[in-house]
Amino acid sequence: MDVTTLLDSGDPTGEVGTGRPRATPAIDLLEGRRLVRLPGDGPERCRDYAGFTLTPVGTALGAEVTGVDLGQPIDFGLRLELNRALLDWKVLFFPDQHISSAQQRAFARQWGELETNPLLEAGEDPSVVRFAKGGDGPQTYENIWHVDTSFRRAPAMGAVLRMITTPPFGGDTMWADMAAAYDNLAGEVRARIDDAVAVHDMVPGFARFLDADKLRKLEETFPPVTHPVVRIHPETGRRTLFVNGAFTTRIVGMEQAESDALLRHLFAQAHTPEYQVRYRWTEGTVAFWDNRSTQHYAVGDYGSHTRIAERVAILGGKPY
Repeated sequence: MDVTTLLDSGDPTGEVGTGRPRATPAIDLLEGRRLVRLPGDGPERCRDYAGFTLTPVGTALGAEVTGVDLGQPIDFGLRLELNRALLDWKVLFFPDQHISSAQQRAFARQWGELETNPLLEAGEDPSVVRFAKGGDGPQTYENIWHVDTSFRRAPAMGAVLRMITTPPFGGDTMWADMAAAYDNLAGEVRARIDDAVAVHDMVPGFARFLDADKLRKLEETFPPVTHPVVRIHPETGRRTLFVNGAFTTRIVGMEQAESDALLRHLFAQAHTPEYQVRYRWTEGTVAFWDNRSTQHYAVGDYGSHTRIAERVAILGGKPY
């Protein structure tokens, strides 16, 4: 990418003015004001739900929900309120929910059918993915900013994760608001990507963790797909940056070098703290996130300690 698209004016090499550089080589993120749209202003936005109490844990996204028992069926009105909270806050945390795998699945099915994922270890049901990490267990591969199953023609709409065992320290998960990331891109960058399409492929995210035979079979099951670089959220209408460092390999119609440079810049947006929330887990906490508008990163900093969680993903639609 031409660095001048990311700077206000001038030549970053220093040929203008004082002759001093206008930026360091790390130009993918520049300091300055970042604007984040909030669901309302002030503390009243935390009390605007009849069926539960909502407490923000982040500025751009992320809120804890109390007063709801996920082990019990939820009625239509509560489901609508929870969906509104999900759209507002993008990731909801429900502490002290010591529910079963079956109850977790029943809650998630309120939002749609559940997908299966043969790439990952299964729990007691094919729709359950089990993450048992730490010590001599499998290597972690979630510690990269990613969108779940963006390599599918219809990526997951959302996911519900149940924390079973937490390490004594570490093991947090981070989420990034990719609508805020899009909003804060330079106008020149938005103009280049608004109608662009990118290739998503499961191979980069999993090739290093699978043997050759299994990888070959999965390549046949999951061929590369294309999605808009900027998707329109089907419920909110917001434009959302929809490329990620685990699965997006190139932008269609660009030379590889140009595509690589632009993707590096777009991937870097998830690393901006103003767009993030970081959550410290406790056992029994359940998280529900909107996979259409966020990326997430599971921090692999717990060494020999054990971290066990189970996740179900909700089938989504083709991004547009």
